[in-house]
Amino acid sequence: MLRVNEIFYSIQGESTFAGMPCVFVRLTGCNLRCSYCDTQYAYEQGNDLSLTEIQQQIFNYNCNLIEITGGEPLLQPETVDLAKSLSEHNKQVLVETNGTKNIAVLPPPIIRIMDIKCPGSGEATKMDWNNIERLRFNDNVKFVISDHNDFNWAVEAVKNYNLLNRSSVLFTPAFGLLNPEILSKWMLNLSLPIRLQLQIHKYIWKPNRRGV
Repeated sequence: MLRVNEIFYSIQGESTFAGMPCVFVRLTGCNLRCSYCDTQYAYEQGNDLSLTEIQQQIFNYNCNLIEITGGEPLLQPETVDLAKSLSEHNKQVLVETNGTKNIAVLPPPIIRIMDIKCPGSGEATKMDWNNIERLRFNDNVKFVISDHNDFNWAVEAVKNYNLLNRSSVLFTPAFGLLNPEILSKWMLNLSLPIRLQLQIHKYIWKPNRRGV
């Protein structure tokens, strides 16, 4: 059984899969309390569903891209079983994680999207930096940038951990806190192959709307 907050079909708003139709499985529970969190409703709310019940809902949609997110999905051990099962059904599976739990439990071909928390989140000290060694080249590493201090911190992390040779790296402006134009200028001056990532679902729909 997994405690599930919501399952919905939408446009993938982030990652190197941005713009693609995607089924999202949002699991309940998170071990962090980021200052800019936009899914606080997933901290506690949810229903217990079997893997079969979850997959039945997913398979109702004609979509091969699935993201398991949260909250923090790796808090629930059964997340690994769900990801493996979906992959065995020829689904492309993404798991978005905050990097505090061991990502090695998710084997290939599952793609891990690891959100490394910058100081502006208030949770930067919680990262398991051993996860850097566990990255695969098709994984994504993202940093949510709230201000110039976050930007400098993220750039140092990218360089110190040689992240550009380990996975795709994405910088996201914290929605409503940092103007994307400003972050774009900083990135252009940096001249590194880091991808600017906008949360496009928040531009298509209302920023705090659920189920998108």
